[in-house]
Amino acid sequence: MNIKEQIKNYISGQPEPKRTDMQALHGIILQIKPACKLWFLDGKDSENKTVSNPNIGYGLHTIQYADGKTREFYQIGISANKTGISVYILGINDKKYLADTYGKKIGKASVSGYCIKFKTLKDINIPVLETAIEYGFEASH
Repeated sequence: MNIKEQIKNYISGQPEPKRTDMQALHGIILQIKPACKLWFLDGKDSENKTVSNPNIGYGLHTIQYADGKTREFYQIGISANKTGISVYILGINDKKYLADTYGKKIGKASVSGYCIKFKTLKDINIPVLETAIEYGFEASH
């Protein structure tokens, strides 16, 4: 199964209204960055143990670890969680930026250093979310 099929299966396996919201979010991100690299992580480690929720990734940047090692990873990610959806915006050095810039304008969401978590898309100011995603693509390349 290729990555696009894995993403399609992951989204279609979600209960409503999460399925519709995840599909809409997937479309929004692809409109922002149509030719970006797609990722699908099933949430399992090398020993097949579940370590996180599955997630879809978009874009490409290089993470540099303290020991000097590097790893390619996505810039933007989305994941279904128990209570809703998480949007991950990785590669932003200022851990207060997301909350300070978008927290008050985004709607009913919790905003941390790299994650915007919300119950449904109808609770969110979509143009503000799009701006945060665009910033994430620009900030981490």
